[in-house]
Amino acid sequence: MGDVFYQSLPILTDFAAAARPENYRPVPDDWVVGFSDVVGSTRAISEGRYKAVNFVGAGVVAAVSNALRRRPFPFVFGGDGASFAVSAEDAAAAADALARIAAYAKTEFELELRVATAPVAEIRAAGRDIRVARFAASEAAVYAMFAGGGLTWLEERAKAGAFGIPPAAPGAAPDLSGLSCRWGVAPAKHGIVLSVIVIPRGEDPRYAALIEDIVRLAIDGWQSDRPVTVERLQAGSAPTAIALETSAIRASGVSALKARLQAALGYALGNVFHRFRLKAGAFDAALYAVEVAANADFRKFDDGLRMTLDCSPAFADKLEARLAAADAYADWGLYRQKSAQITCIVPSLADRGHVHFVDGAEGGYTLAASALKARRLLKAG
Repeated sequence: MGDVFYQSLPILTDFAAAARPENYRPVPDDWVVGFSDVVGSTRAISEGRYKAVNFVGAGVVAAVSNALRRRPFPFVFGGDGASFAVSAEDAAAAADALARIAAYAKTEFELELRVATAPVAEIRAAGRDIRVARFAASEAAVYAMFAGGGLTWLEERAKAGAFGIPPAAPGAAPDLSGLSCRWGVAPAKHGIVLSVIVIPRGEDPRYAALIEDIVRLAIDGWQSDRPVTVERLQAGSAPTAIALETSAIRASGVSALKARLQAALGYALGNVFHRFRLKAGAFDAALYAVEVAANADFRKFDDGLRMTLDCSPAFADKLEARLAAADAYADWGLYRQKSAQITCIVPSLADRGHVHFVDGAEGGYTLAASALKARRLLKAG
């Protein structure tokens, strides 16, 4: 089974180690890689719909995970989509989940979700690779890190029209069990929430040193912090949170009324338990909040560094200067905003490994990627 390979990988506890190629292992040649992104996500941001964009992006992970009966598989959240790798025996189920979530995104949010899969063997034949590592965000939450250029290659090919999967027929909904969006935005403590993307240009060994510098700077800097902390966790807007969760519940075939009642009850109970730090059976709201902050994926590696930081403008300026000095061997993009947002996958409140995807609330990784592309075009011109 594919999860045997993934589960056998050593777990990194030092995030800076994710920049070192020797810490990654090649996925089996018969595996398949999946990619997704929201077409026109920049327009959706301008319309104030980035929460829905993030919800759909996280929904890709939820849909594939549920299709695989929640067996572990490597994935990475990218803001307006997600990428992953699955074994040959899981490829058909993953492709079906992608088709279903694409149809769901269009029906529920009028968002076009581009989805694609490609064989690892074909990616390698094109001169790229798919290598993976595991990083422990906390004692309970482990995330995949990707290297080798294969994810970037598939993204480029998918955007050119290759490997695409058409949306499923109307009514073929994905299983989005566990997907929720009850937390509100987390305002910046130090002044801004900074979305950071830094990708290598070629195989220059200076890139690994650059990433280690950035990570150390972020960890050691007194003007920077993780964007999600227990103190900044608060319930989100009731109408938005309930509407998003209603759409996820309704995908399972539940009536609109029942789905809305279930979502509203879940939101209300969650809010009360969090506010008053209540306990019920094995569930401890205070402990859960600590785990949310600890498990959040505010930093990751998918052919490049992605990081969301709560930092001061001075820190952001210092980081930007460091990146500008690396223009010869790295492409990068930054985006500054006032707050961060979280989208969650919580299959069970008894499972401490619940997953929380972090992004900037006003455009985050999507606009940082746009800044990166603009800089790249400027340099090319």
